[in-house]
Amino acid sequence: MIRTFLLTLCLGLFALPLLPAHAQEAESAYQLLVEPEALTLNVGDQVQLTGRLVDANGMEQDVPVLFFSRGRRMVAVSREGLAEARAAGKLEVIAQAVVGTERIRVAIPTVVTPAPAERIVFVDPPTRLLTGTEVTIQLQALDARGAVRTDLAPTLQSENPAVATVDAFQTARGLQAGTVTLTAAAEGITSTLELPVVANPITRIEVDAGQADARTGDVLQFNATAFDAQGQAVSDAPITYAFTAQPADDLGNGATGQIEQDGRFVAETAGRYTILATTGSHTATATVNIAPRDVQGRIELIGHGLVSDVHTSDLWVWEGADGRDYAITGTWGGNGEAYFWDVTNPASPAIVDTFTVDARTVNDVKVSADGRVCAISREGASNRRNGLVLLDCTNPNDVQLLSTFDDELTGGVHNLFIYEDHIYALSAGQRYDIINIEDPTQPRRVGRFELEGPGQAIHDVWVMDGIAYSSNWHDGVVLVDVGNGVAGGSPSNPVQFAQYAYPSGWNHAAFPFYSPSTGKFYVIAGDEAFPYGLNRTGTPTIAAGWLHFIDFTDPDNPQEVARYQVPEAGTHNFWVDGETLYVAYYNGGLRVVDISGDLMGDLYKQGREMAWYLPHTPDGHIPNAPMVWGPQPHKGNVFFSDWNSGLWSVKFVGRQEIVEPESD
Repeated sequence: MIRTFLLTLCLGLFALPLLPAHAQEAESAYQLLVEPEALTLNVGDQVQLTGRLVDANGMEQDVPVLFFSRGRRMVAVSREGLAEARAAGKLEVIAQAVVGTERIRVAIPTVVTPAPAERIVFVDPPTRLLTGTEVTIQLQALDARGAVRTDLAPTLQSENPAVATVDAFQTARGLQAGTVTLTAAAEGITSTLELPVVANPITRIEVDAGQADARTGDVLQFNATAFDAQGQAVSDAPITYAFTAQPADDLGNGATGQIEQDGRFVAETAGRYTILATTGSHTATATVNIAPRDVQGRIELIGHGLVSDVHTSDLWVWEGADGRDYAITGTWGGNGEAYFWDVTNPASPAIVDTFTVDARTVNDVKVSADGRVCAISREGASNRRNGLVLLDCTNPNDVQLLSTFDDELTGGVHNLFIYEDHIYALSAGQRYDIINIEDPTQPRRVGRFELEGPGQAIHDVWVMDGIAYSSNWHDGVVLVDVGNGVAGGSPSNPVQFAQYAYPSGWNHAAFPFYSPSTGKFYVIAGDEAFPYGLNRTGTPTIAAGWLHFIDFTDPDNPQEVARYQVPEAGTHNFWVDGETLYVAYYNGGLRVVDISGDLMGDLYKQGREMAWYLPHTPDGHIPNAPMVWGPQPHKGNVFFSDWNSGLWSVKFVGRQEIVEPESD
């Protein structure tokens, strides 16, 4: 049964792209006045911006003026205009008012100057130097708040060059026994470190490979030890690791890999690698043979449910109360439809019901663990009261409205998640609200989480084992206890306990992953970026970005250890099943990646990609333009939504399962 239930007339407008910045848009009957008209700030400064809209007669209009930043890593701005300078640079802050369908904007030129350096610190300096050895000295310039001046590189010099020298890269080399004073300087600030230089006791060095054979992508630990004349280990000997390589073929390409200065090594291509461990004039070597990872399989097309009149957004697949398999997909920039599919036969997905709400975009769709309650997000409602809609999907052939919830969610719900009778729903891209749905006909808010400070932004939230993983663009991945117990949190009392951000500020999605083969715990953080624009019609979109693998085994000290990056394409959503990663890589299609074992370096270059599939169809919303949005494995198949062409089902066939046809 296909049925449409229209909550209210859908006339909402979806967000328009930013216009080129200028002082005031032309040919408007209104004028937007802002104070101040320009900003010059130091890092750490805060200022309150104000704005008012007047008509041609100078009469002030009762219209809210909202603010946002074109560079949130430099200046964070709340919607109400509280601006905080975070990093040096030039940008524009935008003030905006909406009258009917007209948007009036003013660009506020903004310059942020760095805060003066107050002190210079030596980061984990050595306690001594050995003659004939080298140690690189790490320096940081800090401002009055203790923030690192990343734009400032302190200089370092030796006050006793006969004892030890320092080069332009801050590497100190011990020459003779004595004491050396090292002086760091920046912006007129100096700091000193005195180091004893002692006679080098090292007579030899040994390195242990641990194994002689491995595959590309396998992380090997090399351990080097320096010894003195009595055979005692010199524990503080500075050891440098490097490698040489001979490729496994004669095609002219060099064998490549990556080695860290703690002795961990990973090879990207097959070949013979010799690891060199060096301290002073002593060197030891160990050689390993690296074979191809050899995990490639293929993806077979099973079925396709075409949606060509509107863009498709997210999906969710589940086993229904009747034992059959179903999927729900949302729509983007349309009329607020959510499609319910019977996918029991994945070769022939069929729409069995359509539910329409007052929205232009149903961006996210989720179904409760028991398969009875569906939540869909709303953006672009005609009355701007967006929020979410709860549906009874016990019978996906005849979906029924349970309730709506839009209290303080009027700015639009972009993403949501259902976990243990609670919905975690984004609110206007600033926070997530936690809504109890034990009685789904009477949803009620019980908590919310928002990062402190102005101009905070959030894109997504995923909940697993009582921990909410939110993706907060320039603030990175944030881990919040909502019932796990690690920090005493609950749905009504969410408690943040860990965070990791990376320089691009593109953090768009996150997925937690426990590695059964290593016992490590990772959060995979995905980028989203459209450096060449997002094409709604006409021509394909070329996205950008990659996946960041962050080791959260120690939540107090998260470390980014690996990446997966497909050239000239960009990620969207992804899913981990066991130790296999399924990635919706937008214009790069669906990707399947082996993430078994320890992870380090560039997984794409290491041959960990197992298969890929590009969903071409001439009947797509944009013809023959793959734009894969989100994957989900289910009962041996992988379902994924494509922005331009609807719902797809495929099957990954591993190398051991491929049966090649016999030759004549």
